[in-house]
Amino acid sequence: MKKYFIIILPLLFSEFNAQETSSQPLEKMNIIKTNVTGYVFRNINLSYERSINQWFSMNVSFGTMPEGKVPFINSFLGDEDEKRFQNLRVKATNFTVEPRFYLGKGYGKGFYIAPYYRYSKVTTNTFDFYYDYNAIDGNTYQIPLKGTGSANGNSGGVMVGVQFLLTRSQNLVLDFWIAGGHYGSGKGDFTMTSDYVLTPEMQAQLKKEIENLDIPFVDYTVETNEKGARIKIDGPWAGFRSGLSLGYRF
Repeated sequence: MKKYFIIILPLLFSEFNAQETSSQPLEKMNIIKTNVTGYVFRNINLSYERSINQWFSMNVSFGTMPEGKVPFINSFLGDEDEKRFQNLRVKATNFTVEPRFYLGKGYGKGFYIAPYYRYSKVTTNTFDFYYDYNAIDGNTYQIPLKGTGSANGNSGGVMVGVQFLLTRSQNLVLDFWIAGGHYGSGKGDFTMTSDYVLTPEMQAQLKKEIENLDIPFVDYTVETNEKGARIKIDGPWAGFRSGLSLGYRF
């Protein structure tokens, strides 16, 4: 009898441990989110986060901005220059890969540090651009041009944030992007064409007008010919991230 008791006792103990472990809720490893502050800037977005272990997760996101006015255009163009781009519209897309390192509770909870890579693309509509040509005869002529083009950038950066689980069931998620910034390189090609045949003097003034726009954070060169101008972007590409995301954890 003692022999059977010695054999059965470990089996009962292991069964009790199995039941106790199975009674504990498993961590939910998946989160789908959207950055609600992005909609202020027409940025329709969705992200998916997958916890790999307690302290590490992978977050991927996609965003698209339908065609519309350039956000904050008056912050980098003066009033007179802005009038030249009255019907300028842009659309944009971005894709971000973001590994996250959690410093607190983990499994998608608490403070995190997130290095990330982002691809971005911006495309314009066919817009009107005008410049005043000061002719040798002393008269000023307004020369209209049609412009269009696109630019894209690859950049890397780091963001810090904190993620909260808001309900007892831990399904509702609030992700606070405290601050993040990225830097990289961008390339773009824009053309401006005119119905007029531009003389060398007209081309020189057009080149100067475009160069004097002095758009910040963008390096560009201007080439002109008798049909118009070509603007090439080849330089730094930078951005800033901050916001609030709401999501569902499962």
